[in-house]
Amino acid sequence: METIVTTPPLNDAQLFVLKTFASIRNEQERDELTSLYLDYIQKKMDEESDRWWKENDMTTEKFDDLFLNAHYRTPYK
Repeated sequence: METIVTTPPLNDAQLFVLKTFASIRNEQERDELTSLYLDYIQKKMDEESDRWWKENDMTTEKFDDLFLNAHYRTPYK
């Protein structure tokens, strides 16, 4: 029996990205566009991180306690 894989249609944002990258003429343009995209993603990540810190009334001490001092390994006897 043959498995048929279907994918949903592309949304407007995905089509925009494809059209934008399709207009690239050389490596320099590709690198510039990639840099712009990565800058955008970094900005969004920074905003989300800032939002999380504020929502959780986070301090450096709390962060260290939650993540740096945490032991995620399962203790074995």
